[in-house]
Amino acid sequence: MSSLMTEPMHVAADGGEHRWFTGGLATIKLTGEETGGHYSLVETLSPAGDMPPLHVHDTDETFLIHEGEATFFIGEAVISGGPGSVLFAPRGIPHTFRVESELARWTIISSPASFAEFVLEASVPAESESLPPPGPPAIGPDELAAIAARHGIEILGPPGALPS
Repeated sequence: MSSLMTEPMHVAADGGEHRWFTGGLATIKLTGEETGGHYSLVETLSPAGDMPPLHVHDTDETFLIHEGEATFFIGEAVISGGPGSVLFAPRGIPHTFRVESELARWTIISSPASFAEFVLEASVPAESESLPPPGPPAIGPDELAAIAARHGIEILGPPGALPS
């Protein structure tokens, strides 16, 4: 981990790097490089039914839901969350989520930093600040798993798989 950053930063509400990531829109607000490795901050917009593969991180993840509804499967816990909800997925605990509403928007804080770097490598630049067009994702499941492994994330099952 790098030293604590000492310079203030500002990212506008519509600022950040917009990326199409696994069927949704991810906006990189802060990378580990910008926070001295302490955390990263990514805002995501996901469509109904979006459900990433079951996975486990070597980092803690905190989700702050801004709009929409989602069900989180974190270890044995099944937690529904809506606007204003905060959910914590501790490192080492298998987890996934499913978007229940038409759209869901949330901020993901990864500590220590790694999630933003994973998103940057496993996505493509967004052509607009919207969901990607229909069709297969730009990154296939095998490539996604290899990229995830480089960032301390182990894919445990396909989308739809839940923790046992």
